[in-house]
Amino acid sequence: MNARHITRIAQELQIRPQQAEQTMQLLSEGSSVPFISRYRKEATGNLDEVQIGRIEDLKHKYEETDQRREFIIKTISEQGKMTEALQEKLNSTWSLTELEDLYLPYKPKRKTRAAAAIEKGLAPLAEQLWEQGPGDPQEMAAAFLNEQVPAAEDALKGARDILAEKINEDAAIREQLRKIFRETAKLSSSVVEGKEEAGIKYKDYFQFSEALSDLPSHRILAIFRAEKEGILYATLAPAEEDALALLNKAVCTSGNPCSQQVGKAAQDAYKRLLRPSLENEFRSQLKENADEEAITVFAANLRQLLLAAPLGPKPVIAIDPGYRTGCKVVALDQQGSLLDHTVIFPLEKNHKRDEAIALLLHWATQYQTAAIAIGNGTAGRETEAVVKQISFPHKVLVFMVNESGASVYSASEAAREEFPDQDVTVRGAVSIGRRLTDPLAELVKIDPKSIGVGQYQHDVNQSQLKQSLDRVVVSCVNNVGVNLNTASRHLLGYVSGLGTLLADNIIRYRRENGPFRSRRELMQVPRLGEKAFEQCAGFLRIPDGQHPLDNSAVHPERYALVEKIAAERQCSVEDLIRDEQLRKNIPIKDYVTPEVGLPTLQDILSELSKPGRDPRGEVAIFEYAEGIHTMEDLKPGMELPGVVTNITNFGAFVDIGVKQDGLVHISQLAGKFVSDPNEVVKLNQRVTVKVLEVDAARKRISLSMKETEKAAAAARPPRHKDKPRPAKAGGGTNDFQSSLSALKKKFGS
Repeated sequence: MNARHITRIAQELQIRPQQAEQTMQLLSEGSSVPFISRYRKEATGNLDEVQIGRIEDLKHKYEETDQRREFIIKTISEQGKMTEALQEKLNSTWSLTELEDLYLPYKPKRKTRAAAAIEKGLAPLAEQLWEQGPGDPQEMAAAFLNEQVPAAEDALKGARDILAEKINEDAAIREQLRKIFRETAKLSSSVVEGKEEAGIKYKDYFQFSEALSDLPSHRILAIFRAEKEGILYATLAPAEEDALALLNKAVCTSGNPCSQQVGKAAQDAYKRLLRPSLENEFRSQLKENADEEAITVFAANLRQLLLAAPLGPKPVIAIDPGYRTGCKVVALDQQGSLLDHTVIFPLEKNHKRDEAIALLLHWATQYQTAAIAIGNGTAGRETEAVVKQISFPHKVLVFMVNESGASVYSASEAAREEFPDQDVTVRGAVSIGRRLTDPLAELVKIDPKSIGVGQYQHDVNQSQLKQSLDRVVVSCVNNVGVNLNTASRHLLGYVSGLGTLLADNIIRYRRENGPFRSRRELMQVPRLGEKAFEQCAGFLRIPDGQHPLDNSAVHPERYALVEKIAAERQCSVEDLIRDEQLRKNIPIKDYVTPEVGLPTLQDILSELSKPGRDPRGEVAIFEYAEGIHTMEDLKPGMELPGVVTNITNFGAFVDIGVKQDGLVHISQLAGKFVSDPNEVVKLNQRVTVKVLEVDAARKRISLSMKETEKAAAAARPPRHKDKPRPAKAGGGTNDFQSSLSALKKKFGS
């Protein structure tokens, strides 16, 4: 490992060099981020997944920087132009931009105007002008006339071309101009003539200008997208007079005629070389920063979506709603296997509705259905209203399920593989049902970009987006844990240490040998060796496995330790799991060793208290306001229940049941300043919003949570200043049930 990298990473992340070194060592040995963060806390000093991921990213970044540095040093050295001072500058910088600035004068170029002037013998004239001594430039130029340079003005123009390139390649000058760009440049845009109607959604940017320091990522991405679509012209630069004033001060040392020639060269250098170059550089940097921010937002949303509470393994009926072609309906067993499917027409006001209701009643009884999942797309609310009117013979819960990406899954290779004999409509309905019982297991089959929780996801760097989202999926899958005997190959493929090949081998082994009886049996799976077992075993669960810890997050490498603790308590491992008092009496510090510290021991005790616990909580029913189905039903001032469906840097989108999500702008999220919407809302959170404005033409709904927050505060009875507010019991679930009861009273059951 590179000692310079270790030191640099430790400084940047404000951790100890030993933490960086140990983590980099584990990564180089093939350990995954989830494994390191969960099972190697003593080695890393208890770093979390985010910090370990940053170490991994910075390690790659500095390796790439070193590769570029080595290439530049080699190229300059081969030209015989390397100096001790230049070598020191190249070795000391970690900035790719500075490296490229230092390399620019030595970089092989296509033939430039300066190169052509040098070939004509005008380099000495350029040097004379650069010295800015006394004398007449016209007379100086006369000494350089020839067939290729017939006039003095031609000679001076060529000399200025040489000086313009010299100024352009001066690293100090470029850095000074960067400072002006950084501090005063603006991104400005205007509409392309004749594109006003086609680009109406970009109307806010038809005449727009804002300082780079104030620009949020979503505006940058919107302007760049509109520019790419030919709707806008966009420019990025500081005031030209400020840039030229800086250049003149840097290169003009007197006010004589030679100095004036240098000033003309500086002006040409800025307009022709420096400004375009720096504008491109800052555009790239803006885009890179905006991409990073948008990807961070997307990753945070995806994490919340993947960790949404599951209904659990229960039989369900799933309905993919529709008007003209009817509703595709499927029955699934508690493992999510397809039992039955057909098409019903519950929205027809004739015998077809009766037939639909009769079928749902029959299936609910036949398959002992626990819940009905209804897609939230077209006709979803209307279908939900019909289903809720049915008197089932036993309790059947009804849920609206976000169906974003279901159509993508239904046409995918994964869906064809699972259901080769079914059409896309059946596959889509199955996906809706499975999203209710286990969102994580179903959503891992879909390209995360298609799930609908991003911000300009098609405009950002796609390789970075994929890397970030894959890391989120891996983190979520391993955080929740995977049932080894029921998981699909898609889910298994995200488990630490496995991947597609080993996931396929596990499925094949399971098919040929039946369910796994212990984690150790994994070693019999072809090509699954010790390293893969070390990485994956702690994240795989076997309910009713041979060892009581096979259904927990305790790693098999620590089974012996738990057995030792049990033996010294004169009980079994099962007794430790059952008896809280036994666990409380364990002198945990007595079991600390160089390999096993307090963090690991505390994790083990936590798992013993609730082995196999699902960290995602319990799913809750949500109901939209009655009588609100389309945008035409909305009126400013209405207060409505809604569900947060997407979070961006500029606010949160809320589904209020009209097929078009409304936007709660960041300024309307709370009665206080909000810098990050995630401080206030979470994905799938139930909220109450007030309708501010409805723009049917642009399909925009403006909502406020600030207004409903004020109303709720005003409605609360005054609290005696000496009386403490009672603690909330049970966290968010009880609070939600209370809110739901209030909403039901207001809008009807």
